[in-house]
Amino acid sequence: MFKQRVITAVILVVAFLALLLNLSAVEFSLVIGLLVIVAGWEWTNLMKIGSGAGKAGYLLLLGLSLAAASYFLGLFTEFDQDSARQMSLAAVALWAVIFLWIQGYPSSAILWSARPILGLLGLLLLTSTWAAVASVLDYEYGRWLLVLGIAIVALADVGGYIAGNLFGKRKLAPIVSPGKTWEGFAGGILFQLLLIAGLAAVFPQLAVSSLFILIIPVALYSVLGDLFESMIKRQSGVKDSSQLLPGHGGLLDRIDGIMAALPLFALLLSLTSPF
Repeated sequence: MFKQRVITAVILVVAFLALLLNLSAVEFSLVIGLLVIVAGWEWTNLMKIGSGAGKAGYLLLLGLSLAAASYFLGLFTEFDQDSARQMSLAAVALWAVIFLWIQGYPSSAILWSARPILGLLGLLLLTSTWAAVASVLDYEYGRWLLVLGIAIVALADVGGYIAGNLFGKRKLAPIVSPGKTWEGFAGGILFQLLLIAGLAAVFPQLAVSSLFILIIPVALYSVLGDLFESMIKRQSGVKDSSQLLPGHGGLLDRIDGIMAALPLFALLLSLTSPF
């Protein structure tokens, strides 16, 4: 299983970088839009939509949501960073509400577990994730900034996995995700500090305080996204969103942290970018 997981991860990284470095910003955004549609199909599994017509209907709604977002942002004309900032701010606020739901689980399930509400959440969260990708790519060094945003999430995950397995004892959220520990959480933050130190060493013109303000909150939000999907899967009785990625489960299982972190990353870039 571990070997399969590593092979899949390497293939995903290589494919991601190849597309990112060889496609235009608009072309790459369209490719990400297709992946969001795939994630939407997995979301229907979490919603327990069994019929093909129901799944197709939901994906149609998601496609329309992405089309509306691309028009709102001016993807094919002149990109509107002000509109992107508004979308990111709304997404960050929604994730703050989700944090309260995680804290209140299982009692909070009455607020969000109904299929129409869960469906609306999927549309909003997936669309805002796509919008954040398009927003980051619009910057002068957008491709590398996007790599940085995803690296923050990956390092939080890897640091949490290593520290959790080596030292994990105290449960972070035992009802929502029993496998996560405070020691793993600390390991994820430690990896962010190493990332900040590395960036400051390579780019001495960057202020460490600005890097700290950009990176640490994004890492914290990535944990929030991971916990949210774990909560939905627990409520739905689903182990993985799908079996699309060997050794990893589904696409949603890989991007749950990104869904929460990237809108905040885009928002912080627009407000206080150190680059």
